[in-house]
Amino acid sequence: MTIDRESETPDTLGGVGELAALKRIFPRLPSAAAELIGPGDDSAVLATPDKRVVITTDMMIHGPDFRMAWSSPYDLGWKAAATNLSDVAAMGAVPTGLVVAIAAPNDTPVSSLEAIADGLREGCESLAPGSGVIGGDLSVSTVLTIVITAFGDLEGRAPVLRSGARVGDVIAVSGTLGLAAEGLRLLFTEGVVDGEPDAAAAAALATKHPDAIAAQLRPAPPIADGKAAALGGATSMLDLSDGLAIDARRIATASGVGLDLSSEAVGGRVQLDGGEDHSLLATFPAGATLPAGFRAIGRVVEGEGLLVDGVAYTERGGWDPYAGWDGAAG
Repeated sequence: MTIDRESETPDTLGGVGELAALKRIFPRLPSAAAELIGPGDDSAVLATPDKRVVITTDMMIHGPDFRMAWSSPYDLGWKAAATNLSDVAAMGAVPTGLVVAIAAPNDTPVSSLEAIADGLREGCESLAPGSGVIGGDLSVSTVLTIVITAFGDLEGRAPVLRSGARVGDVIAVSGTLGLAAEGLRLLFTEGVVDGEPDAAAAAALATKHPDAIAAQLRPAPPIADGKAAALGGATSMLDLSDGLAIDARRIATASGVGLDLSSEAVGGRVQLDGGEDHSLLATFPAGATLPAGFRAIGRVVEGEGLLVDGVAYTERGGWDPYAGWDGAAG
């Protein structure tokens, strides 16, 4: 494939090329405290004092995962960091480093990638101090795509799995339930003009409903509570990325038990079915003192699947990209 540089705007990715773009991006990225060798070689080197490494990966694609009209590049960087840091925290680990790959159209302004880098940096600094970006890749695509691989340190602790819940355990959550879904609902109902996502309408919503819009576009999951849960004896844990109903079933299935949620403690339908809160759902032994930040919302019971007030909850709930995306972008 050849690119006609003369037809490219000088300050776009196609105009400046990969090397020049990377020279502008790297200084904006955060280094990691565990970094021994950072960006610049074929691979980075990360210290692993525990001799075990927690690894997770996630991608964000324009269309099913975000809309450019609603999310600023800074928002995208922040959210990409937050969603991956939360997955590390859900294992009871401390996030240490991120590897970031971005594929973007030729006409993407380099300033947009700089803003993504700023979001990554400030997301790491705010949510998981000491973590940072240790490397990555930049390529071209017709659709903006951000892919992150995150690493974490267990610090000598056993990982907290989805499969450890036991009958009698208390079900608890740290973070919000349903707020990100409310933000998304507002964006789809009031952040549009003539049915299309609109930046000005979204900005007005952010002023009118700051908590809900921020929860969707710039989430702030309780990363430190993952380690606190592990130290507090959590028997199972996961990140609530797809919705409480879907994710609670995942613990139930992995552990071979039932999870019975209290409707009074949880709230309404949006709290059960809404996705992208990136809160932490965990189970703790009966009688255990819940770590600060966690609140009880139910009990682990004999049986299988998800129950609410003792009755089987059969609604799918939550987010499934193969069932929930209509093909639109915006």
